[in-house]
Parts: sequence; C-alpha cells; structure tokens
Amino acid sequence: MSARDPIPYRREKPGAQPPNDYPLYKSTIKRHPKRAPVRIAQTLTEVTGPTFTKPWYGKALADLTKMHKGEPLGERIILAGRVLDEDGRPVPGTLVEMWQANAAGRYAHPRDQHDAPLDPNFTGFGQVVTDAKGEWRFVSIKPGHYPWRNTHNAWRAQHLHFSVFGPAFATRIVTQMYFPGDPLLAADPVFNSVPDAKGRDALISRYDADLSEPEWALGFRWDMVLRGRAATPREN
Repeated sequence: MSARDPIPYRREKPGAQPPNDYPLYKSTIKRHPKRAPVRIAQTLTEVTGPTFTKPWYGKALADLTKMHKGEPLGERIILAGRVLDEDGRPVPGTLVEMWQANAAGRYAHPRDQHDAPLDPNFTGFGQVVTDAKGEWRFVSIKPGHYPWRNTHNAWRAQHLHFSVFGPAFATRIVTQMYFPGDPLLAADPVFNSVPDAKGRDALISRYDADLSEPEWALGFRWDMVLRGRAATPREN
C-alpha cells in the first residue's frame, strides 16, 4: 500500500468516550458544537507524524521536584507506564507531557486564584519521550484536591493531566489520570462523564510496590492506549 493510500486507524468503541454534552459537568454546555460532527476520511496528514527529537521538543523534564532551588512541599510520587497502540504494541519515541496542581491543589497559572498557597519550588509541568519499549517515567508531588464552581461545594478528585501524540496526529489524546482509593472519584463529574465502567477504571493508576522507593516515594503505574476499542478515554 502506498503512502497515498494510508491504512486508517480503527474507530473507538461506541459509548466508550465521554459525550460532548454531559449535564453534570456544567461547562460542557458551552464547549461543543450543537450539530453532530461530520466524519472526514483519514488522509496522509492524519496518519503520519510528528516525530520527536531533542531540538523539536526541548530537554526531558522527567523530575518535577528538581526544577527549582528547593524541594517542593507534599508527598513525593513516582509515575511510570507505557504508551500502547490500538493493537497493544509499545509506541517508542513519542512525546508525553504531564501537568498538575501542587500539593495544596493549586496550579501555577494566573487564572487559578483559589485560596491555596503557591509553591515557589513547584511549577507542575514535565515532559519526556518514550523509550524503545514505549515506557515513560516521572517523579513528582501528589496533587491536592481543589474546589471548582461546577456545583455547590464541588471538589475535583486528585488527578494529573496528560497529553500524548503517538505515531500520528490522529492518535493524539489529552486525558487525566486518577489515584486508587480517592473518595472523591464517585462525585467527580469529569471522571464520571466516561460512560463505560471499564473506561473509568482505565483512568485510575495502580499502586506498585516495586516501583516505589523505600523511605522516599510511592510508585503508581498507568498505561495509555491511543486508539481502538481499548483506547484510553479522552478529555472532550
């Protein structure tokens, strides 16, 4: 098959991704078109590129606790996992970006003005490129819960934001990872906007004693699947 006739990526399982309009997540009301999107055939532009080399994406920022002069406040964690394609094969050489709130539940962003302290030693952003086995790893601080004005007395479950391109523009996902045992998961509309229970479970990391380092940090492992019926749910 020639480059002019690319192999298309499989569609996700119907109902596995969050709907564009989810009433319990109130800001979705103004975040989507009122008409159904028109499907466009995948072309060479969608099923190829980009590639990630150091001049393109900059240096790896795998340890978010070492980006400033001092140590950030909070519970140190190790995060690791794999990026997989729709057939379960590892995706090497792709960019994984991660951003998050600090231990007090506040982002280092001008629009975040809620009453929680900023940490001068924590910016909350990291990026790495997957290795030959499709693996990635970050060291960070466990993010705090934070309030949001979705409903009265609403709080977000602890979460991390991820962006992954994969081997082509058509495979890019932006998603969120959650932590096991968080009591706010049952009340979080963003998490529960995923209609499929299996899909929700796929967003929760698992504690890994082998990844943890004694007297230093807890380890959590989480894999991302970019396309197909087992695709990791995305932020819509």
